Amino acid sequence: MLRPLEMAHQFLAEVITKEDIVVDATMGNGHDTLFLAERAKKVFAFDIQEQAIEQTRTRLEMAGLTNAELILAGHEQLDIYVEEVKAGIFNLGYLPSADKSIITQPNTTILALEKLCQRLVLGGRIAMMVYYGHEGGVCERDAVLDFVSQLPQREFTVTIYQTLNQINHPPFLLMLEKLKEYNHG
Repeated sequence: MLRPLEMAHQFLAEVITKEDIVVDATMGNGHDTLFLAERAKKVFAFDIQEQAIEQTRTRLEMAGLTNAELILAGHEQLDIYVEEVKAGIFNLGYLPSADKSIITQPNTTILALEKLCQRLVLGGRIAMMVYYGHEGGVCERDAVLDFVSQLPQREFTVTIYQTLNQINHPPFLLMLEKLKEYNHG
């Protein structure tokens, strides 16, 4: 059985080609940025911590990849950088091995998710790993679940992949696929 993050990567790999623009909305340690850079034409990766930029840059350099733009900004600013996107990934929570008080926030996460949904091409996909076992995590989890649950079913399919019999708030995966043009009113 695939772990949720493995499932996220498989879900995105099914649609990403070397012609595609993709987004890593939460760069973190750069694992997802590297995964996307190996498959896509261009990756726009966002994080608000310089440490994330440095770790990701090192990871990409070691792999010899130069097709990622590392952006020191919140993911809610993605509309400044991209118009059309084939895929996107989020890891909500905090940067492992860093300041655990710096966490993703419900308001900016929803704004980023809304903007990414608007820019997603037909057949495009978004994977969201939801880590919520930290202070503020439950509020963000609930806001995200509320948002994705209200996406029009004729325009998006939204699926949840989660482990049910584990303790300590196991993370879960949300998978979104765009079916037709998205017009958020």
